[in-house]
Amino acid sequence: MSTQNIATGILSALMACTGGAILLIKCADIAGFSRAELISWFFIVYFIGGILNIVLSMKFKIPFAGAHSITAVAFLSSAIAHFSFNELAGSFIMAGVLITVFGLSGVFNKVLEFIPKPMIDAMLAGLVLNYVVNIVPAFKNAPLVGGMAILGFFIAPRISKSIPPLLGVLIFGILGLFIGYDFPVVQKVDFSLPQLIMPSFTWNGLISIAVPVAVLVLSNDIAVALAALKKNGFDPPVNKTLVYSGIGTVFVGFFGGHAVNIGGMMTALCSSEEAGPKESRIVAALVSGGIVALFGVFAWKVIAIIELLPASFITLLSGFALLGVLLNSLRSAFSEPSYRFSMLFVFVIAIANVSFLGISAPVWSLLVGVISAKLLGENKQIAKMS
Repeated sequence: MSTQNIATGILSALMACTGGAILLIKCADIAGFSRAELISWFFIVYFIGGILNIVLSMKFKIPFAGAHSITAVAFLSSAIAHFSFNELAGSFIMAGVLITVFGLSGVFNKVLEFIPKPMIDAMLAGLVLNYVVNIVPAFKNAPLVGGMAILGFFIAPRISKSIPPLLGVLIFGILGLFIGYDFPVVQKVDFSLPQLIMPSFTWNGLISIAVPVAVLVLSNDIAVALAALKKNGFDPPVNKTLVYSGIGTVFVGFFGGHAVNIGGMMTALCSSEEAGPKESRIVAALVSGGIVALFGVFAWKVIAIIELLPASFITLLSGFALLGVLLNSLRSAFSEPSYRFSMLFVFVIAIANVSFLGISAPVWSLLVGVISAKLLGENKQIAKMS
């Protein structure tokens, strides 16, 4: 164990415990969840997510790190309002079953051929764009806090390349709040445990929630994590990783949790050279998983603290937290010029975020993208990339 292991583990956990937590709370607000439902969702995905990654790391002696899928939460914010909590629970369970089936069947890579990653990235970029764009009006509403947050974004990496810009945004933004914002009195919050939800399984939930969530978890979280592990000299068990993540997602679905899985960027960080010598990088993953799990245990307190923050600050953090997702998604989606029309259609429909016939915009965007690619002859290029 070294300070390098510990520092990397802490930074990995911060990826999930900053922007991911704020996005989750904002998504629950859009859905109109009660305080008990929010705490249940928050607790289960962080606590079980942290434990899952600790178990995987210890079992396979590989640095797995993660909590829940932040990209799935970004997607849910555009579709969650159309479903009851019971329908969402059923949809999340079905997503877990799909992930498990992919792992048991061993056809993960073949399935991805039908939904090319560039299209998924174009859809995700369209969904995320609204969050990032809202940084501008949030800055206008709170120029001091916004200015400090932006300053932190640029200063943090200059201090050390191992410090994520989002941490600078958080620290400098909070400093700005202490200077120019009057915090309300902290209300007494009672301890609350996750509550078991009676799931409701519907075709609409399967098509509009379960399938997109499963695809996002597989392509933007698990696939990225597995690729990073292989790049850094590890040999992860692909199918078993999918099965564990799928079973974990099924379990948390009964408590309203959308997913638990290994995280792409979190695993990439804990398995990289920044985490120290290869043989001790598992320590970084264990530190990350431990912090994430503790974060979930204190969900009832954490939520109360986050809710003290002004809406403009939450919007700023949400936008900055998704900058990396937006940048990577745009780069992947539009890197191949021959995809131009199909990817553009996916991107625009996702931005519009209009549901039709009970089916959410992200699903329509992918459907239109696949059909237009075939009609325009771009499907040949897609097949090559897949």
